[in-house]
Amino acid sequence: MPKMKTKSGAAKRFLKTASGFKHKHAFKSHILTKMSTKRKRQLRGASLLHPSDVAKVERMLRVR
Repeated sequence: MPKMKTKSGAAKRFLKTASGFKHKHAFKSHILTKMSTKRKRQLRGASLLHPSDVAKVERMLRVR
């Protein structure tokens, strides 16, 4: 049986860490002039994936 391939789109978007999966925030690529400075600042940086989504991402990345 051949090796299982990872979902390449998920591999580009999620990074496995000791405490979970890191991901970037959405809505931060273009048309940012109408967005408030506070909102843009809050979307900066990465955050951890919600626990309810971890199983889906693990399956896409073939972690288990």
